[in-house]
Amino acid sequence: MAGRFRAHTAPFRRLLPLLGLAALAALIPHGSAGRTASLLPASFVQAGAGPAGGTVWVGRIPDPALPGLRRSSIVYLPPHASALARYPVLYLLQGFRGSPWQFASGLQLATVADRAIASGTVRPFIAVAPPAGLTRKYDGEWAGAWESYVVQDVVPWVDTHLPTLRARSQRALAGLSAGGFGAVDIGLRHPGLFETLESWSGYFRPLHDGPFRGAGSRELAAHNPSLLARDDARLLRGIGTRFYLSSGSTADRKTAAAAVRFAGELDALRLPHVLYLRPGGHDSRFWRSQLPEALRYALPTPRHAV
Repeated sequence: MAGRFRAHTAPFRRLLPLLGLAALAALIPHGSAGRTASLLPASFVQAGAGPAGGTVWVGRIPDPALPGLRRSSIVYLPPHASALARYPVLYLLQGFRGSPWQFASGLQLATVADRAIASGTVRPFIAVAPPAGLTRKYDGEWAGAWESYVVQDVVPWVDTHLPTLRARSQRALAGLSAGGFGAVDIGLRHPGLFETLESWSGYFRPLHDGPFRGAGSRELAAHNPSLLARDDARLLRGIGTRFYLSSGSTADRKTAAAAVRFAGELDALRLPHVLYLRPGGHDSRFWRSQLPEALRYALPTPRHAV
């Protein structure tokens, strides 16, 4: 399941290893980039733009515990982003094997987000997709060093360097495939960080790979979303944790069945959630089709709140 994603390869993605970040910057139409560039460290360069002026940036979010980390993160800034405003943040976790480009290229995040914001169904927001794995060959889970990276490094870095709304209620964590498991697992293990947890074609039991190779029953139980939700149900209800689960229902039936089961568990625990099942498979075409609804659930304007 973790390795079934086939990303669409964008021209910028092919050029990036050849040109480097600085050279890539010269190829991008700047438009509003001069205004938004000041929101990010100078090491970030623009790598794309949406139809309404939202921008995609690429650069590294450091992790002192992983000095070998050289993979870049993707940051989306909304149209007319300003240091005088404050924005909610959507954190996005890649599938394996893959990279943050799954969102910027395969799911066309800037295009979908710009249109959702322009339509008034979604608030202007920042999206951040960090990498996992030191190389593209990593085939594991968002646990161990990568869970720590998200919680201890990425979220604090974003709140320090970008104009964010720093309340838990203004953060959502989403992911696709293995990233969907990671979003629910990390969100439930750190309930004070994220209000909305979204699993796009994810699973809900830890697999024996990556940090879980050789893991015993106690460690696996500590990363089991069903057990975590059950044990902390009262707390989660009290703080308003909410879930969005999606899956293709025709060519990804095993994943869809897992989403249905987990939705039933959330029902029994009286935890708010949405289950989005539509024809499709375990691929970027389905993830892109469900993205507008996923954004609306995570980042609604008041009149579109669920």
